[in-house]
Amino acid sequence: MPQGGNNDVSNRGNQNKSKKYSIIGLCSALLVAMVVAVAVGANRGAHDDPESRGSNREGVSTSMKSIKAICQPTDYKETCEKSLSSSAGNSTDPKELIKVGFHVAMQELGTAMANSTTLKELANDPRAKQALENCKELLEYAVDDLQQSFEKIGALEVSKLDDYLADLKVWLSGAITYEQTCLDGFENTTGDAGDKMKTILKTSQELTKNGLAMVVEISTILTDLQIPGMKRLLSVEKDHDHVEVDEVPNSWLDEAQRKLLATTNSTNINADVVVAKDGSGKYKTINEALVDIPKKNNKTFVIYIKEGVYQETVILDKFKTFVTMIGDGPTKTKITGNSNFVDGTPTFKTATFSVVGQNFMAKNIGFENSAGAAKHQAVALNVQSDMSIFFNCQIDGYQDTLYAHTHRQFYRDCTISGTIDFIFGDASAVLQNCKMIIRKPMENQQCIVTAQGRSYERENTGLVLQGCTITAEPAYLPVKDINKAFLGRPWRQYSRTIIMQSHIEGVIQPEGWLPWMGNFALDTCFYAEVGNMGLGAGLANRVKWRGIKTLNLNQAQEFTPGTFLGGSTWIQPTGVPYIPGLL
Repeated sequence: MPQGGNNDVSNRGNQNKSKKYSIIGLCSALLVAMVVAVAVGANRGAHDDPESRGSNREGVSTSMKSIKAICQPTDYKETCEKSLSSSAGNSTDPKELIKVGFHVAMQELGTAMANSTTLKELANDPRAKQALENCKELLEYAVDDLQQSFEKIGALEVSKLDDYLADLKVWLSGAITYEQTCLDGFENTTGDAGDKMKTILKTSQELTKNGLAMVVEISTILTDLQIPGMKRLLSVEKDHDHVEVDEVPNSWLDEAQRKLLATTNSTNINADVVVAKDGSGKYKTINEALVDIPKKNNKTFVIYIKEGVYQETVILDKFKTFVTMIGDGPTKTKITGNSNFVDGTPTFKTATFSVVGQNFMAKNIGFENSAGAAKHQAVALNVQSDMSIFFNCQIDGYQDTLYAHTHRQFYRDCTISGTIDFIFGDASAVLQNCKMIIRKPMENQQCIVTAQGRSYERENTGLVLQGCTITAEPAYLPVKDINKAFLGRPWRQYSRTIIMQSHIEGVIQPEGWLPWMGNFALDTCFYAEVGNMGLGAGLANRVKWRGIKTLNLNQAQEFTPGTFLGGSTWIQPTGVPYIPGLL
């Protein structure tokens, strides 16, 4: 998806537990009351002076005070207050007001989807028509994330606050990303459809960002509070590096399935369905096998894909959940395609393999887009699946190889190759013990390993490379000082990438990082290198942007998969090799 840039780089205890849970209802009420109390206290001078207190002299109702309190931490206060005052009735319950906010945002997105259909009929540019069609799909994903957030707020339990807030931040960040991806599709289009869609989405984007601000503020308020017993309650069983048995999702993997993931012998794979090009399985293609997956499944469904090259475009939609695919090896089982931007396909749709349904896992599989460098954006793997895992996989392409689009993702022992922005997107993604291979680009191109797309500062997203190797194919080495290579560039204003405890070879330029266009995002990005080694790891000649951060290993702990992804609750139980903290 990234386009544009410099130098023509591209064209774009049971009893105790019982006692604890017996006060959950009380604590939930306390929580929402505290949110309002703190926010109102911050605004008291403006909204609750002695003369107006207890009267209606300024026309400020009790409900409106609650609305102003809820809207206080948001970045678009006027939009927040207007939407809640017109939809919340006389409610003063902060939790209900936040839910109303999510509901209004979903309504706005529904309107935007309807308008995208109308605009599509009016647009003359074929690329604009495609962009509008993609917007409808992307905004449906945004609504799904808001709906999950709506339901999570309704079921809020203070005893599980950390987990609840983590989920909310991930889904709301996802909704923000989908809205932005909708607008991305209008780059390089003619006509006014893009400007119209931007106007239509303005309120939806503001409401979604406001929702994330409210959730982030809840976390801040509770951290700062000095309420007797509250700190103890919130800290119970919150060790991120240890998970009790009853905390592991029962629907994830049983013991037999964990053994299946650990096996290196294909004869021991007990799959639900087998795919084989030679006809020895139930199906010869992967797409045929997808029909066997139960809709909205909550138990792991295993597809074994035997050795072979599968030339097909595969999409696991949002209803295909808890799917595990296992191949015979990343160079033996390969899924390949060649869709690309130059031939008229929007970047979002060029992926050879796309996965949306949550809790997806792939092991021993290769994903490829063979379009080549001349075809520009050509995605091999597009991942939107929340809590997805890729283990011992190979992902090959040129520009935009791996689209780590949204939500929580973990890559272990994988190889990713490419030229321009070949790991990009706005997911919360950790790549641990992986290899990044820079390939030879076209004559007028430079190479960039990452292009992270965080567009809003409160998003909990970022790319983390931990214990990885950044190297190059032999064909690139003769041109490395002409077609220069960099660690990353800021695709969006708050782009965030951390490279830690990795081996960086001398193929990376001493400056390390490349600007996008002019001074864009140089002050607001977040780039850090911590504990790396190799000829390309020296920091002395790195660029001196304000966005370049200096972290020690203790500070970098925040970006390890146990903390950044909460991985001990969903990665560790699978049996996939996983180090939750520092290496």
